[in-house]
Amino acid sequence: MTEPGLRARKKARTRAHIAATAARLFGAKGYEHVAVRDVARAAEVSEQTVYNYFPTKQHLALDRREEFEERSGRLVADRAPGISPAAALRQELAAEIALLRAQDPEQARGELPALTQTSPYLRRLTLESRDRQADGIAVALAATDNLAPAVAKAHAMALVWPFQMLVDEVGPRLLAGEHPASIADELGPAMLAVLDDLDGRL
Repeated sequence: MTEPGLRARKKARTRAHIAATAARLFGAKGYEHVAVRDVARAAEVSEQTVYNYFPTKQHLALDRREEFEERSGRLVADRAPGISPAAALRQELAAEIALLRAQDPEQARGELPALTQTSPYLRRLTLESRDRQADGIAVALAATDNLAPAVAKAHAMALVWPFQMLVDEVGPRLLAGEHPASIADELGPAMLAVLDDLDGRL
């Protein structure tokens, strides 16, 4: 019973190590100037091992975005009676802020908020991911709140905007040398306040 659990934990550690190594390289050299083989060498794993966890280079930068997109829709769809969509998503936004607060400054400069400021390609992929996040929420809203598809999408776009604001505001400040924790402490309450304001409107 313990062996599968040990294997799963080892795989999770390896995946996290590769992602963290990639972020440090992206932050130091820029996304376009880092190859998968560079990540493998720095992480002291084979190139094939990197591909086993991350099918393409962009997956290294967009780590777990698909899970994040799906989770947002599920939180809205599965919320308890009387809980607004904004309230259902508040914990998710708070978790993003907490992750920022705990980040190592060197690694943070290689994470998505900073990378989108220097890579138009990643900026486009991030906006596409945000649109898919909104699509998932819109499907949930149409089902739970009996909204027309167009109205549900409009509401969903408003609900994901605080998440995008966090990316847009954090990236430039990281590149300017501000510490992730201080950024989180200053911007976090403002981003949560935006979602809280939507709580009474949508």
